[in-house]
Amino acid sequence: QVQVVESGGGLVQPGGSLRLSCTASRSIFSMRALGWYRQAPGKQRELVASITRRGTINYADFVKGRFTISRDIVDNTLYLQMNSLKPEDTAVYYCNIGDLNDREYWGQGTQVTVSS
Repeated sequence: QVQVVESGGGLVQPGGSLRLSCTASRSIFSMRALGWYRQAPGKQRELVASITRRGTINYADFVKGRFTISRDIVDNTLYLQMNSLKPEDTAVYYCNIGDLNDREYWGQGTQVTVSS
């Protein structure tokens, strides 16, 4: 079992930046994949960015060039640096961790609101 806790959400103006953090209760070094998802009201949850155990990174087209995913294997933390935020980025952001047995673990989510 892995406990996952997100933090860093909040209210930001369009064009602003936020950095989300996701801390795991176990080492993330051996995890199969780590990812950030988001869910806006009335919409399905969608992948924002992911990073595999080998370091392969994938971004959704709608965040390319604006968001950066990274990990700190010493602190067992996954990050999402979000720049040039837009109102349409408003959503609850979730951290997802997949282990080598194909089990997945989710955090409780952190609200990001982009509004003037």
